[in-house]
Amino acid sequence: MAWFRAGSNVAKLAIRRTLSQTSSYVTRAQIAPAQNRYFHTTVFRSKAQAAPVPRPVPLSRLTDSFLDGTSSVYLEELQRAWEQDPNSVDESWDNFSETLLARPPHHLGFRVKQFKRVCDCYCLEFFVGVWRMAGFLSENRPVQTLRAILTRLEQAYCGHIGYEYMHIADREKCNWLRDKIETPTSTQYGRQRREVILDRLIWSTQFENFLAAKWTAAKRFGLEGCETLIPGMKEMFDRSADLGVESIVIGMSHRGRLNVLGNVVRKPLRQIFSEFSGGTKPVDEVGLYTGTGDVKYHLGTSYDRPTRGGKRIHLSLVANPSHLEAVDPNKNMGVLIHGDGSFAGQGVVYETLHLSALPNYTTGGTIHIVVNNQVAFTTDPHAGRSSQYCTDVAKALSAPIFHVNGDDVEAVVHACELAAEWRQTFHSDVVVDIVCYRRFGHNEIDEPSFTQPKMYKACTCVIRNHPSALEIYQKKLLESGQVTKEDISQINSKVTSILNEEFLASKDYVPKRRDWLSAYWGGFKSPEQLSHPVKPEILKNVGKAITSLPGNFKPHRAVKRIFEDRAKMIETGEGIDWAVGEALAFATLLVEGNHVRLSGQDVERGTFSHRHAVLHDQETGEIYCPLDHVMMNQDEEMFTWEAKWLRQTGLVVLLPHGYDGQGPEHSSARLERFLQMSDDNPYVIPEMDSTLRKQIQECNWQVVNVTTPANYFHVLRRQLHREFRKPLIVMAPKNLLRHKDCKSNLSEFDDVEGHPGFDKQGTRFKRLIKDQNDHSDLEEGIRRLVLCSGKVYYELDEERKKVGGKDVAICRVEQLCPFPYDLVQRELKRYPNAEIVWCQEEPMNMGAYSYIAPRLGTAIKAVGRGTVDDIKYIGRAPSAATATGFYQVHTKEQNEIVQKAMQPEPLD
Repeated sequence: MAWFRAGSNVAKLAIRRTLSQTSSYVTRAQIAPAQNRYFHTTVFRSKAQAAPVPRPVPLSRLTDSFLDGTSSVYLEELQRAWEQDPNSVDESWDNFSETLLARPPHHLGFRVKQFKRVCDCYCLEFFVGVWRMAGFLSENRPVQTLRAILTRLEQAYCGHIGYEYMHIADREKCNWLRDKIETPTSTQYGRQRREVILDRLIWSTQFENFLAAKWTAAKRFGLEGCETLIPGMKEMFDRSADLGVESIVIGMSHRGRLNVLGNVVRKPLRQIFSEFSGGTKPVDEVGLYTGTGDVKYHLGTSYDRPTRGGKRIHLSLVANPSHLEAVDPNKNMGVLIHGDGSFAGQGVVYETLHLSALPNYTTGGTIHIVVNNQVAFTTDPHAGRSSQYCTDVAKALSAPIFHVNGDDVEAVVHACELAAEWRQTFHSDVVVDIVCYRRFGHNEIDEPSFTQPKMYKACTCVIRNHPSALEIYQKKLLESGQVTKEDISQINSKVTSILNEEFLASKDYVPKRRDWLSAYWGGFKSPEQLSHPVKPEILKNVGKAITSLPGNFKPHRAVKRIFEDRAKMIETGEGIDWAVGEALAFATLLVEGNHVRLSGQDVERGTFSHRHAVLHDQETGEIYCPLDHVMMNQDEEMFTWEAKWLRQTGLVVLLPHGYDGQGPEHSSARLERFLQMSDDNPYVIPEMDSTLRKQIQECNWQVVNVTTPANYFHVLRRQLHREFRKPLIVMAPKNLLRHKDCKSNLSEFDDVEGHPGFDKQGTRFKRLIKDQNDHSDLEEGIRRLVLCSGKVYYELDEERKKVGGKDVAICRVEQLCPFPYDLVQRELKRYPNAEIVWCQEEPMNMGAYSYIAPRLGTAIKAVGRGTVDDIKYIGRAPSAATATGFYQVHTKEQNEIVQKAMQPEPLD
């Protein structure tokens, strides 16, 4: 009786009030001879009859409540019986029903009709919920006995897969899962399918055994204890291909990586074995950057793999974990493989989960596979997380979670297939938690019993005596009669034979390509190439497009004024500021058919309210992006670059940097850390001839600290107009965004010879900007050459004008890495008698000084001007903090820097 369950509390309150004011009650103990037990019965009597009865027991003291949900069926029968014949029930129930349903007193606070209406609503809500449910509660299912339903539910929910989905608020998704889980019969695989699963499990197990036998003392971070991951992944990919997926990008950590590389992505086994034997650098790529290599369990590869269903699917295992951004999520899929400790403990997991459904970041659903060893390196679960399961963080995103016993390969396969179907149906994240174990330590030469003695102690080792997943599955198949010992022996012999053949071939294996690092790029152009200069008329046209707003658009009045000022900049060709220079770079790249994606916090408006790339109508809230309207049919040209990039990255990172007295957290982008990771040799000057130089190709990235809107424009465009890709780290200015002197003319952006800024280098990105005074090629009267980078230049130049320091030259090193040896040497020769100074705002132990000093010393030595000891340093003293938090202290320090750079006396 639904209304009894739903209205339990209301009824209890009503009964207490009724009984206390209209009747007395007693508890009568009766002995039931058959059962020899005491039963409590409440008997109602009128007040006239109440005197002789024993002392009453309050209702609240009764040990059994007749209003509990467990009594609902009994109560329902009592109600039906009372409605047909009130005399057929016990006197107490007659009184209760008569009082509550037939003639309720006024003090109950509601009428009978009102109470029935409430009960009907509860009843309706309850049954509507049932009727709309799928699975065994669906009205479309055939009638089954309760025993049969319970048996099947136990099979579905109490077996080797535990499903978590009741946290999902979407009824459609829950019903979809119920239909998949609560099937009339459990999932059974036929003989042919089981043979495929067995073959894949043998490959997974034999691969680890082979590596363990050949390289007993090598770290390989094997998959022992979770060998079922391989058949699970392969079945997941086969099912995904059947559902339309054409490309899968996999990101994973090191555990099991070699097995995934060899058995899933199909990296040549001889190559893996060669890497175990030491490996060699790739050959036949004379003069090209091949990188330093990496340990074998960190490498990646890609492969076009046939599927069980006869299709082909492209698999890529990236060298580092990543989130796939797919153009078409129906055809492209991301798979991330985690450890249990990392899934619960790494903040990046939770952060990327929360990006998963954002319109501009969604991957169309990522499948997360957790290799749950139940220990994270040496940390037990109770010491590594507060939640019950390591996957509980995924509940915040309403992702279904399938916990599966890693010993049951068919359960793992089923969970992986179900995950693939979910992803292709709902295009949202899903988690497969393979609950397994780690047969050895964190690596094969690690001793796990130091921290987990009960799990790994030799005499009582649970893990060591536990049969492998392959042994368990072989036993199951033999007992079923579907597979014979001869069948198993044949598969084992085949796998062993192939592994031995590949091992012998690995001894003569020579890598021919850098497939784990980047694809080969022929036709490298010199960095001296023009940054694809733009014609003046194109600059004018796109400039008008990005500074114009629709007539019916109502921007904020301050934004309207900004765009009016920008339109004047384009019209006059003068005073182009930082934001317009950036917008022109993006707009001209779009016109040329390139894709531009700007991502990060506050990028639409700009952290310092300077960009305004996306505007909001102040009345309707609608948005307008000027960069979306620089040409006709723009969207059709958006993704032409993807066929070229392969695995090289041309990522541009804009990091706010500059000392403005805003404290340690708002001054430094930690320039020194990026420079510290740069891999160019500080004591060897590379080939610097403009037609032969490959300095940037052979360096791992570029780090710049530019000082003009035009140079910023050119360095952005240079990123795409090279036929190779290198990451670009930009120390983005703050106060230069609106600095009165940080302006460029439109003529510095175009390709017209003779325009300002078109010097011997041409209109291109300038790695070094020479002194802006009219100096000749030889200036013997200059007493000091100050080399600097970034916004401190403007403060130095202002101080120079203030003191009239015409005998001081200031040159800006715009590209810090790779170091512009040729241009620095040019300036050293121009000022043969000058003191050589490096000036920076940052403390001595930060900023560019530690990177610049040895390279500048090498350049000085090469032109016969001395050694690194002849470099004078001007800047803040070494400090633990990046900057002071006191504005007055900052101002004092800044003044001391620029004044020292211009002092007439020689520097100490």
